Amino acid sequence: MVIRLVLLLLLWAGPLQAESPPLAPGEARLMILHDHGNPVVAEMVRLTLRGEYDLTVSLEDLKFPGSDAYDWMQIDQDRWFQERIGGRMIQIFERDIALFPRQAGDLTIGPLVHDLTHITRAGAREPLRVTSDPTRLTVKPFPHGSRPMTARTLVLTDELSAPPGRLLPTDILTRRVTIEALGAMAHHLPPRPDISQPWLISFTLPEIRETTPTPQGPVARVVWEWQMRPRTGEPGVLPAVPFVWFDTDARRVEVAAMKPIPFGFAGFTTSSGLASGLGPGWTMAGLAALGFGAGLLAVLRRRLPDLRHRLRGLRPNPHAGALRAAAARGDLVALRAAAADHRAWRGADSPAHRRLLDRLDRQIYQPTQDGAFDARGWLADYLRLRA
Repeated sequence: MVIRLVLLLLLWAGPLQAESPPLAPGEARLMILHDHGNPVVAEMVRLTLRGEYDLTVSLEDLKFPGSDAYDWMQIDQDRWFQERIGGRMIQIFERDIALFPRQAGDLTIGPLVHDLTHITRAGAREPLRVTSDPTRLTVKPFPHGSRPMTARTLVLTDELSAPPGRLLPTDILTRRVTIEALGAMAHHLPPRPDISQPWLISFTLPEIRETTPTPQGPVARVVWEWQMRPRTGEPGVLPAVPFVWFDTDARRVEVAAMKPIPFGFAGFTTSSGLASGLGPGWTMAGLAALGFGAGLLAVLRRRLPDLRHRLRGLRPNPHAGALRAAAARGDLVALRAAAADHRAWRGADSPAHRRLLDRLDRQIYQPTQDGAFDARGWLADYLRLRA
């Protein structure tokens, strides 16, 4: 993918050219050249540090200064070559820098200092310090209220390991999202989105985030991966997740999005056909009854917050059989689903509950499983906890 992004722009990219006046014999000068002086926040500005030396240089040292006002990285190797200027062959030095302003306003870069050791006509070695003029940029605000993200090209890939609407009860769906952007750094790409839903069990794999320098600019890449399954067979939809970015070539705001994903088990049916046979009057009456019931339930929950726990304490746990059966046969996926049902029934959401559920999730979803995991022991620990 990185190679494809770079090849897309090979024909468009062109080096910065310096229109240099002739040098006097033995003269040296250092310049900071840029591709444009009117970027938006977080937009890549390509700088070329160019030295023109009517000297024989043997050693050199040039350090680009860091600043709280910008991020930067060198994107290509230094170049030393000969060029004819004013009828004489002059020694040229060039270094390419990608610079990313962090805030709007006036930005001054430099002056820079290039420390040289040159060889005189007599063969002696002498130090020489060459200083550039500063360069100034006017940085515009990012043209959207979202987190600044800019690129020349951005590609978002959203891959699923199986059709999410036809899962089997034992299936685990892997979702892998990759964002690659030419002309950005890895920390400019968005943070991992939260895709949690009450009806979804998910385990997050470690994020991959990296920046690769290329002569056309850095290529930033982030990879997110989740392993997921619904808690029950009832259909659910993960909503789309949009990311706003600024296309620096087209000079317009674009949106890349993680697609919405409908979840469900294969063959799952509901009793909706019964409801569809009722007339509109029954439908409206049913909706009114549901609305009244929901309002009454909200009032009761506000006034009697512990009523649910007291009533449930008088009844046997309806999920105990499913929990013990799943633990006995070592079916960790079924055990996790039954534990989620039990947790919802008890209203249990303590740190101890979450730690035990996280331990079970790791055993289910991690690439290599612990063969010594004791499902019955885990269940005993889980049932000992109080809501």
